[in-house]
Amino acid sequence: MSNTSIRDSVTDAEWQQRVNLAACYRLVALFGWDDLIFTHISAKVPGPEKHFLINPFGMTFDEITASSLVKIDLDGNKVSESPYNINPAGFTIHSAVHAARQDATCVLHTHSLNGVAVSAQVGGVLPISQQSIFVLSSLGYHAYEGVALTTDEKPRLVADLGDKTFFMLKNHGLLTVGESIADAFLAMYMFEAACTIQVRAQAGGGELIPIDNKILAGAQMMAKQVLKMSGAGLAWPGLLRKLDRRNPGYDQ
Repeated sequence: MSNTSIRDSVTDAEWQQRVNLAACYRLVALFGWDDLIFTHISAKVPGPEKHFLINPFGMTFDEITASSLVKIDLDGNKVSESPYNINPAGFTIHSAVHAARQDATCVLHTHSLNGVAVSAQVGGVLPISQQSIFVLSSLGYHAYEGVALTTDEKPRLVADLGDKTFFMLKNHGLLTVGESIADAFLAMYMFEAACTIQVRAQAGGGELIPIDNKILAGAQMMAKQVLKMSGAGLAWPGLLRKLDRRNPGYDQ
């Protein structure tokens, strides 16, 4: 199916969601958070149906386009014509979150080196940077149970996530949830930054300075002001302009 026929066969709202999700995939690659063809970013298709968009399995993140994204249901089955297949096993985590969280328009999961490094630490994210206080304001943890291939892990995963925005899968990687694709990406930017700063600070070998608990107590309010007010409205359009300069074509 050509780009023209896909665009003509979906609503304007779905096409815009496709464009933003394709951009998100390419931005993840641009920032170096991708893991070859593995991990996923999924987004709900606007409308009453529980349909989602996800990457075609085998494409690298930097070549995803709006028209190549595959529309699926909560079981990972294709619900519209597409020449591409997906990795159903890889959708296990995403389907659990989408089913449990009505606000989870976008679920973004990474296996970045710094994210996995911190996920392997007993203490998890430490309160040592401004970025970390945003993460700690809404962070959940999930113990490693092996590669997420079976559905029996879903209830435990959902319980550990709760209503959090940031989710660390121990020994595995990072996950963020957003009411929009822009929100999920900006949250992941903060998550990745907090982990990268932590790994570098630890590598420096000096004693780390913990942030005062009084500051941490007000982190949720600060996170809302910084992430919500400037995310989708300001940061995301700027990121799309960056992508237009570096890797255009995601909107095809």
